[in-house]
Amino acid sequence: MQPLIDNARLFGQRPEEFARLAEGQSPQVLFITCSDSRVVPALITGAGPGELFELRTAGNIVPPYASEHPTSEAATIEYAVEVLGVSDIVVCGHSHCGAVGALVRGDDLTAVPAVRDWLTQAAPRPAGAAEDPAVAEGVQSHVLTQLLRLRSYPFIEKKLAERQLTLHAWYYEVHTGAVQEHRPDTDTFEAL
Repeated sequence: MQPLIDNARLFGQRPEEFARLAEGQSPQVLFITCSDSRVVPALITGAGPGELFELRTAGNIVPPYASEHPTSEAATIEYAVEVLGVSDIVVCGHSHCGAVGALVRGDDLTAVPAVRDWLTQAAPRPAGAAEDPAVAEGVQSHVLTQLLRLRSYPFIEKKLAERQLTLHAWYYEVHTGAVQEHRPDTDTFEAL
């Protein structure tokens, strides 16, 4: 922890570099990804402060839209689209994902009931080989399911129809740093 504290102290000693950020934010991209500590959106994309609006959830799950029972995730997505006016949304899954791996393998999660109950939001269960430690196929299938879930949000459906929003499905390999994007024309994930 001490190295993190030391860096935070030094970081705060450069206010002139950050003064413009007090004027507001206008990111063009909402980046939805996993809470996994190995996935660092700004590192992957090279984005600086104010360039990405991030939503991180266990397993990069986008919960079903339910206006009568709003979730933090739905509120974040709505704010990004309706208030900030992002033009792109990236759902980025990653290799070696514990959440998706647990779903693919059908792990017993009774010892972690909050995790178990959260992962039910990922339905349907991702396809994939349970013996693959990277759970590549499962993660890629899961990311596409989350894109479909996004399309069910009324304000996203509207922006897509108006061609004011583009959705992207990415797969990040934590063991290589490579990023792949889903290509709808071939229904495959290929290098960016």
